[in-house]
Amino acid sequence: MSDSTSALDSIPRGGIALVIGASGGIGAAVETALADSGRFAQVLGTRRSGPLRLDLTDEASIASAMAEVCTRGDLRLVIDATGVLHGDGFTPEKSLRELDAAHLAHAYAINAIGPALLMKHVLPRLPRSGKSVFATLSARVGSIGDNRLGGWYAYRASKAALNQLVRTAAIELRRRAPDALCVALHPGTVDTGLSSPFAKTGLDVHAPREAAAHLLDVIDRIEPRDSGGFFDWRGDPIAW
Repeated sequence: MSDSTSALDSIPRGGIALVIGASGGIGAAVETALADSGRFAQVLGTRRSGPLRLDLTDEASIASAMAEVCTRGDLRLVIDATGVLHGDGFTPEKSLRELDAAHLAHAYAINAIGPALLMKHVLPRLPRSGKSVFATLSARVGSIGDNRLGGWYAYRASKAALNQLVRTAAIELRRRAPDALCVALHPGTVDTGLSSPFAKTGLDVHAPREAAAHLLDVIDRIEPRDSGGFFDWRGDPIAW
């Protein structure tokens, strides 16, 4: 698959595209690719500071940002490019001995609770007709069925929780807006600060621009029947 910009022909032209976490490596690349597509009347990105401030740990900031965005037009595409694997003294656990309550709580706050609150404030605002998409970045290691190596407790469990939240929210969304989708996407291993310390030799690592193109291509190809699904960067379903 090439790293060219997806045309996103399946999404009605005009409207608003929004990237949550546009200051990150993948988020910034997705924001640029969306702007280059020419598909939307406006492409916006949220950051923890700036004109469109959004902090996943602050629901009031989520509500405020969504209210502001929706004054500008129909919300056609929202991509949540947030997530935490390590930092603030935390690293992925290799064994049960390394489990830490603060690390677990932080992982759930950013990887599951924050995106759940995004869905709370985004999904009711998606148009009732015409394709619209809320896509959140999950991870293959969040798959319970695919877990053969163990470890990485907080990250695995918080992403598995995210997958269940997406599945559940999609069921409710379908009743209100049958053309809208809510999906979890695995971007692959991307050369960003989140995954680069753990990229193994020989692993297929994508540049952010390439990862953005893959994600937008999948978003372009999925249909309403795929809502609630968990897909990799090729568009292949991932086991729960």
